[in-house]
Amino acid sequence: MFLRQRNRPLAFQGIIITGASSGIGEALALELAGPGIALGLVGRNAERLGAVAAAAQGRGATVRQGLFDVRDVQALRDFVDSFAATAPLDLVIANAGILDGRTPDGDIETAAAARNLIDTNLLGSIETLHAALPHMRARKSGQIVLVTSQAGLAPLPDAPAYSASKAGLISYGLAMREALAGEGVGISVVCPGYVTSRMTQAHLGSHPFKISAEKAARKIIAGAAADKSLFGFPYFLFFAARCSIVAPAWIRRLVMNGMRFRVSRYDGQKPL
Repeated sequence: MFLRQRNRPLAFQGIIITGASSGIGEALALELAGPGIALGLVGRNAERLGAVAAAAQGRGATVRQGLFDVRDVQALRDFVDSFAATAPLDLVIANAGILDGRTPDGDIETAAAARNLIDTNLLGSIETLHAALPHMRARKSGQIVLVTSQAGLAPLPDAPAYSASKAGLISYGLAMREALAGEGVGISVVCPGYVTSRMTQAHLGSHPFKISAEKAARKIIAGAAADKSLFGFPYFLFFAARCSIVAPAWIRRLVMNGMRFRVSRYDGQKPL
């Protein structure tokens, strides 16, 4: 399999995916699995992560499992270092993330919920990037994909911290991409819309233009292969989200009123 990085083909064999036990992460693992591919799959649910690993092995991949939370910085760094010692670290997809926001009874999110979410979605992804970066810079090759959300472009009033975490990750990824220009390491920032997953099951509201995790995985891989800086899907929602930042407040409010939602009690793995 090949990535195209700054007009230069790069064969890759070693791939790490966080948030790999379900949803987009699971679909990415199975789409990328094949003979000669080494996968490092990170997740928090042992049963589901094991099932994804077994399915990937069934497709010919060699799989190493990392059962930990991406907020555990030492475990994350140890896993990446150990993986890189046995396989070239060619592609890292920082996909782990959780959703929180307005509760089913209408209360806004708490400060504790916001802190937990930002620690996972933003800081966990930044730590994943930096755990991989020394290995890629040493080889002068590799691709890092940061999975964000269109909420980072069009903030959701029912999920302020989620929106903030994704907005921060978009900015961080684009800035780091330019900071690393010329070093052979590419960073792609992807902004999916609604994708079938446990996270969207916790999203109690409309899911316009929702697509399957398998289709989302294929789009993410294609974007990484083209070394795209910032991309999203479905395109109509992505374009609208990018335009929303300059739209008058009354237009944003009108559009968002049709997309209000609640979040079921959810720990990132299952409804509580």
